[in-house]
Amino acid sequence: MKISYNWIKDYLKIDLEPAKVAEILTSIGLEIDGMEEWESVKGGLKGVVIGEVLTCKKHPDADKLSVTTVNIGSDQPLNIVCGAPNVAAGQKVPVATVGTIVFKGNESLEIKKSKIRGELSEGMICAEDELGLGTSHEGIMVLNNDAKPGTEASSYFKIVKDTVFEIGLTPNRIDSGSHFGVARDLAAYMNLNSDMNKKASLPSVEDFKPDNNNNVYEVIIENETDCPRYTGITISGVTIGESPEWLKNKLRAVGLNPINNVVDITNFVQHEVGQPLHAFDADKIDGKKVIIKNLPDKSKFITLDAVERSLSSKDLMICNPTEGMCIAGVFGGIKSGVSASTKNIFLESAYFNPVAIRKTSKRHGLKTDASFRFERGCDPNITIWALKRAIMLIKAIAGGKISSAIVDVYPKSIENAQIEVSYYNINRLIGKNIEKQTIKKILPLLDIKIKNEKDDNLTLEIPAYRVDVKKEADVIEEILRIYGYNNIGISNHVNSTISYSEKPDKEKIVNIISDMLSANGFAEIMCNSLNPAAWYEQNEDFNKEHLAVLANPLSSDLNAMRQSLLYGGLTSVIWNINRQNPDLKLYEFGHCYFYNKSEQAHPKAHNYIEKASLDLFLTGNTGRQGWNSKTNSTDFFNIKSSVEMIFSRLGIKPETLSSGDSDKKYFAESVTYLYNNKLIAEAGRISKKYLTQFDIGQDVYYGHIEWDFLMKLLKNHTVSFSELPKYPTVRRDLALLLDRGIKFSQIREIALRTERNILHDISLFDVYENDSLGKNKKSYAVSFSLRDDLKTMTDKNIEKVMANLIKAFEKELDAQIR
Repeated sequence: MKISYNWIKDYLKIDLEPAKVAEILTSIGLEIDGMEEWESVKGGLKGVVIGEVLTCKKHPDADKLSVTTVNIGSDQPLNIVCGAPNVAAGQKVPVATVGTIVFKGNESLEIKKSKIRGELSEGMICAEDELGLGTSHEGIMVLNNDAKPGTEASSYFKIVKDTVFEIGLTPNRIDSGSHFGVARDLAAYMNLNSDMNKKASLPSVEDFKPDNNNNVYEVIIENETDCPRYTGITISGVTIGESPEWLKNKLRAVGLNPINNVVDITNFVQHEVGQPLHAFDADKIDGKKVIIKNLPDKSKFITLDAVERSLSSKDLMICNPTEGMCIAGVFGGIKSGVSASTKNIFLESAYFNPVAIRKTSKRHGLKTDASFRFERGCDPNITIWALKRAIMLIKAIAGGKISSAIVDVYPKSIENAQIEVSYYNINRLIGKNIEKQTIKKILPLLDIKIKNEKDDNLTLEIPAYRVDVKKEADVIEEILRIYGYNNIGISNHVNSTISYSEKPDKEKIVNIISDMLSANGFAEIMCNSLNPAAWYEQNEDFNKEHLAVLANPLSSDLNAMRQSLLYGGLTSVIWNINRQNPDLKLYEFGHCYFYNKSEQAHPKAHNYIEKASLDLFLTGNTGRQGWNSKTNSTDFFNIKSSVEMIFSRLGIKPETLSSGDSDKKYFAESVTYLYNNKLIAEAGRISKKYLTQFDIGQDVYYGHIEWDFLMKLLKNHTVSFSELPKYPTVRRDLALLLDRGIKFSQIREIALRTERNILHDISLFDVYENDSLGKNKKSYAVSFSLRDDLKTMTDKNIEKVMANLIKAFEKELDAQIR
């Protein structure tokens, strides 16, 4: 949110350096994200002075150029070559001296001393568009005769200079969502921490008075829940035109483009006190009735941006008896808005239900300055002041007569909250004993009234605009905010507790695996835990019955909690591929979310389940190709080995886990790892169907680990150590002719079952497939590492072991020894 320092000074007379103001605002919770100098004319006319043309004659070598001498108040006049047709001796003109940078739109030009067609030129006599003072380029600017040579142009043209603060306003602090709100907080701090003895004050509206009652409109609220208060007034005979410079400069300083005098005034008041206003063309309100109600579901409405929108029956609308005119608190309609031909205006100032406005804003994807304020909670008690302020400004700037009294429909007043606070709790939560008089000085500075004081307790009345102050702790936070966080010292007292650390240390293990993956060329990603619900509803791999859907989503693309890290990973993959980074090794530690349906009207926390996962993504080539190294395309075995590497690092032997194929449709080929028939991990190549969904044109390999289950396995897992073997290991190889459907895991399982004590390792070092082997046949070359830990093995022992293995393979796999 942009806040103008000059604008703040309209409500609080201070003369602090902007940097000091930024420091104070940050200390009281209005954190300054940035600060910039702003000028009403780009460049501030630095280096431009007022000059007087002393002589003017035709250039000897150019018909359209003139050679002039110009007095700019210095010892010697300047020689300037000018191409303007209207330049003449005796004129007072703006002159850009050597070294000045002039701006024309987004283009800039530095004035240099040069020769033009042989004649010396020491500056430039400027047109208004070259200075940013207008759009005309028909000739140079000719000033009034009373202009004094040597005067800085910034002073002559009254260039406004300002400092603009960018405040990172948190959602709960909408009370400071305006210039007066910031000034109010600043005054509270300075009254306590300096010799200031006055609060921020708003301009008076006591002179407000209707001129007549010739144009009265009736206001009817049909939905009092979503519109607790609505005020309106009319002004007739206005002239729509440009705003005065002071108003345009106020708006430009905070990033708003001036539109016309009436609309600019509504924007000005909104940024002044945080109360959005809306101006209707009164002649386009049929029946002279303004009705606040909801229209039927799927009603059509065209907004100011000329977009036809389908309304929800929950959208609050400002209507006339025949049609909708405005989406309340969000966006106006194209038919009833103020235009150049508008003569009569109905001005609205209302208080709407923040929840209703926020839902409508999100439903239609409309983020406006009005919805920003309404959805956070405006002040219901400032509607009339804002209306008076705006209507008086319209009358002063756009003319016209105030043609009705204020119509204020307020069926049920919103009462100020009352909160009990004790001095004991204030000091306990703050951690310092603050004097009672200091506390009682701070509270009124925040417009918090002390209704009653009894013993150690205070009864406080909270102003309605402080929507974030609901309980005692909130009041204490406000006291601390103004008292100053930096005034709370650090205690010398140290507390310590004995804590039991649950095994395994999950955070430590995450760091171990993260370090290992990063060392192996993986990059960690962190994706949004909010996904489109359609991703899960349209794919049978996920159970839409367990989908946790947000009741009030930020947008339709972020309306459900993720059930898998897969989609976020694929999004990251295509994002990188589109930016010429196709070779990827990614991993993400994240949580997935599931909802167990309940018959209760409102689900409880225990109806939701959160599961931790670790997912890996591989695509492209395995490395960068160089003159002395080759690269290969990532394949199935790369992702498989990456998953098994994680198991091995945690002390789990992959061969001790059961394996099989995944039934998930997002895999084209896959392997699963099971422990006691429960999935611990799966890995494989993503199917074309899923890749097409993300426009990915290259293979992606995906590994998923059930991290919570893996942690449970590690809970009882111990690492044992043994001495180095005393006796040598013997290797023997077998070439087995097998059916194509047989997997290496079956060979491993049979071998270990047959010779568990002697056989220490089994590896597959060659696969051969050819029609010459027979139909649906393949050949596996398998290596067996044998060792007896009690003695050196003899040939006889080795041959016996190998015979047992061959017999088992022949019996169970119908294998043939090649």
